Order: sequence, then C-alpha cells, then structure tokens
Amino acid sequence: MSRTDRTDFDTLAVCAPGVEPLLDAELAALGIRRRRVVRGGVEAVMRQRQLYAANLWLRTATRVLVRVETFGAGTFHELERNAALIDWQRWIPAGAAVSFRVTSHRSRLDHTVAIAERLAAASGAELATTGDRRDDESPDDSAPVARFVVRLDRNQCTLSADSSGEPLHHRGWRRQVAKAPLRPTLAAAMLAAVGWPTNPSPAGRVMFADPFCGSGTLAIEAALAATGQPPSPGRTFAFMDWADFAAGTWASVTAVSSLDDGPVPLIVAADRDAGAVAATVANAGRAGVAELLSVTCASVSAFAPPPGPPPGPDDVAWVVTNPPWGGRLDSGGDLRDLYATFGQVMRERFTRWRVAMLVTDRHLAAHTGLGLDHALVTTSGGIGVQLLVTGPIGEKRDGPRRRRAPGGPTRPRRGSPKPT
Repeated sequence: MSRTDRTDFDTLAVCAPGVEPLLDAELAALGIRRRRVVRGGVEAVMRQRQLYAANLWLRTATRVLVRVETFGAGTFHELERNAALIDWQRWIPAGAAVSFRVTSHRSRLDHTVAIAERLAAASGAELATTGDRRDDESPDDSAPVARFVVRLDRNQCTLSADSSGEPLHHRGWRRQVAKAPLRPTLAAAMLAAVGWPTNPSPAGRVMFADPFCGSGTLAIEAALAATGQPPSPGRTFAFMDWADFAAGTWASVTAVSSLDDGPVPLIVAADRDAGAVAATVANAGRAGVAELLSVTCASVSAFAPPPGPPPGPDDVAWVVTNPPWGGRLDSGGDLRDLYATFGQVMRERFTRWRVAMLVTDRHLAAHTGLGLDHALVTTSGGIGVQLLVTGPIGEKRDGPRRRRAPGGPTRPRRGSPKPT
C-alpha cells in the first residue's frame, strides 16, 4: 500500500469557495496543470519541485494537501488494519505529534474523535490536542505537529498529509492585527481578481491605495505581488521535515529570482486608528516592503493619492479596500455616510483610478455613487462577501454595464516565478 517510490504527488490546493478560478490561474502560472477544479480547491498532480513551489508562491491557497492513501474503513477493525500498512515515517518527523482533521459522510464510522485516535495509534505518534492557531497567535516551535486531513465517504477513507504545516494564510510578517482583520489569502484573492499587478508599459507607473488599511494586509500583499516576492518570505513548511525532503531541490526553488526591471510601485495607505497604522508599519517592516508604503493616520475624507498627475494610459492605478461592514465592527457612525464620503473622495481626487471594494451589502455600497460591477463572490469568516469594481473614475462607460465573472489572469503576471 505504501507509495514511497512515487515521484508525483496527487494534491489538493485548498482555498475559500469562489476563489477556485484564481487559484487555478496561480497554479497554471507555476506550470502546474490541474486535474479538476472542485468546490474549495483545485486537484493537481505535482512533481516534488512543483509541490515546493506551490507552497512558496501560492497567494490564495490556505494549504496544499498530498494524498497518502485511500482504503476501506467500514469498521474500526478494517480502519486499523489498513492504517497499519501506511508508511507513516515518511510523513511524520521524529518526535512530532499528529493531528487529524476528520469528516465522515454516509459511512458507518462517524465518531471523528475515535477515528483520529485509531489513526494516531497506527502511526505510533502522540495525538495532538491543539488545532490551528488564530491569525494573531505566534507559533510554538517546541511542539512540532504533523497534520493530516481524513475524509470518510461511503466507508472509504481518504488520508491526506498537509504539506504546508501552518496554514498558508498565517503569513510570517503579520504579527499585529487591527479589529476585524482581513485574512491575507482573501486580500490576495481581491488583488488577483482585479489582475494586480497588471503589466504597465515600460514608462508607466504602478500605483495602489487603501484608505481603510487596518493592519496593512492589502497594501503589503500588493507590495509583495508587485515586486515579485513570495507571500510569506522566510517561512517554513511541513514538507521540509518529511523523510524524502530534497534540500537541493528546495534551494533551487527559493533561488528563483522573480524580480524584474518594472517600475517601483507607489503605495499609499491610511487608517483613522493610530494603532492600526502602527501595526501596518510594523508588519510592512517584517515583510521587507516598508520602503514601498506611505502610511498615514487619517480619516477617509482626508485621503489622497500619491503625488503626481492622474493616471494615464500607460499607468496602472487601483484603490483596493475593505471598508467597515455593518455587524462586522462598531463604525462609530452611520455607514451610509461613510460610504458616501468614500465615493465622493474617489470622484474628486482619484480621477482615472479604478476602485475595488469588499462588501457584504450591495445596497450599502450603492451609497458610494460609483458604478460597481461584481468581480468576486466568496466568504470571510463564514460571511458572504462580494468584491465590487469600477472602471476608471471619471470616464464614461461605453455600452451597458455588464457583470464581470470571477477569475484572474490565465498567464503569469509581472513578478511571477518561472514555471517549475
């Protein structure tokens, strides 16, 4: 039953529902061909080098799972017998505990805790009692955990190893968060949905703005993507402790230089909360992009674009933001007035910029007075959200407005790593 001689990995790159087309485009940019798109992820066959590159470079994925085995599990005896045949040492480093995320559908075995206990016994490792950390928690390097995902369906057990370890949305640089933080993978999906960073002409400028920056997640993700850096520079992954980890292959993956001679992005961000601004500055420093961001403590009514003329045909200019939602946090005032002020500022100061905003209520978004189309529908913390976008501010539309389908670029963007 063991697959230790396998050179390819059957994988599932996991993402939030609705983000699958964007993740599929990211995989294609890495030279990884999908097998099929499923709800909440993309299945693909990856070589070892591609598995490493996927963990390093994917911005919208939350984890990359590797299929270990599928076997019958109609009874606990059958589960134990088949689990004992697995080469667990390939996936579990010495001294590590194990964690199993178990789901069961239409199967005789439905006691998920008992299933996890049987699998832990078969692996010979201690069963961990802690789950994934919250975004604002620090890692505990003294307690390594090998994570597995288990799915029982019609008495068939599918066991997958988590090659990522800590979820990929746990960016190493994001140690400080503001109220109602935006998950980095959702921020990356917002940017991918609008095509950021779009290739400008050699003489063009690349500009980005966020007037509700919180702890800086959108601005920092935009800076990393625009300069061709991985989303979490310097972090480690679970596959680095696997028995067949190839240090030389990993070194060659991390040695790939994706920086180019494109223009340095001009990024401005602001928040009315001084603590949020301090968190943005600190997070940007850890991400290595502090010099690219101009961060101020200001209300949306005082927000302004970078110095210089309005964007021209050779420029790329996006306002991408996550304004307060009703029920998400205490806005301290009428959200309709806040959205109306935001729209007024966009029309008066951001001529020929494009705007993308994440909202839960399209009727509330209508108070901006901006012509908004759908670009992405997904979830955030279990809440349905929409990314709405505009054309260049101040330019007349040609023809009737059309709804944009979710999806990202199908070819590598500027700053993408070379296919592996």
